[in-house]
Amino acid sequence: MAEPIIEAVGLQAWYGSSHALRGVDLALHAGETLGLLGRNGMGKSTLIRTLLGHVSQREGRIRVLGHDMSRAEPYRVAKLGIAYVPEGRGVFPNLDVRENLVMAARPGADGRNHWPFDRVMQTFPRLAERIRHLGAQLSGGEQQMLSIGRALMTNPRAIILDEATEGLAPLIVEEIWRVIRTIRETGIATIVVDRDYRRVLSQSDRALVLQKGVAVLAGTREEVQRDPLLAGYLGV
Repeated sequence: MAEPIIEAVGLQAWYGSSHALRGVDLALHAGETLGLLGRNGMGKSTLIRTLLGHVSQREGRIRVLGHDMSRAEPYRVAKLGIAYVPEGRGVFPNLDVRENLVMAARPGADGRNHWPFDRVMQTFPRLAERIRHLGAQLSGGEQQMLSIGRALMTNPRAIILDEATEGLAPLIVEEIWRVIRTIRETGIATIVVDRDYRRVLSQSDRALVLQKGVAVLAGTREEVQRDPLLAGYLGV
């Protein structure tokens, strides 16, 4: 198998004296979707932020496209083609939809430009209808679409979505999952975090389950779904 796009071995992370990750291993290969599961506070967002270089107190090995990123700053990870849709969306409130998108636009690390502005507009027709609205004037669902569209306009090799549909209306939730399917079909590697574990598993090739910062289950979607311990780890 080719070298993973993202690989972590023995990942440890702390917030002050709080030990948040304890020896987590993870691999994301080209074109695959990895579902990251666990109850609230189990370390999912910490794992994502550690992979991206946002958690300074960390140990272990992180490699991105073969490059050692174990101690790298976040911008260096981003330059290698790893896009991030954060839980808080990170939309610029005083820029309109077009400005939020265009400010992030660039060819991929290998020169690809598969996600130009027009394609993002076709993928998110709701954003096209609100092209002159400021970020602050958008609904939560529209802001999430904008955040995903902005990530796509960097033409990433991989995209990480943290709490993809949290707090969104049911119709918007369906729209976000449609877009996640589209991303998956285009061959972009993806890590997805969402509270609806059934939807996450339905869109994933493999899954990783965290409990108190420890990877307690890992495997293919089918292996994780069949594991009798899954319900207990997720509190369902």
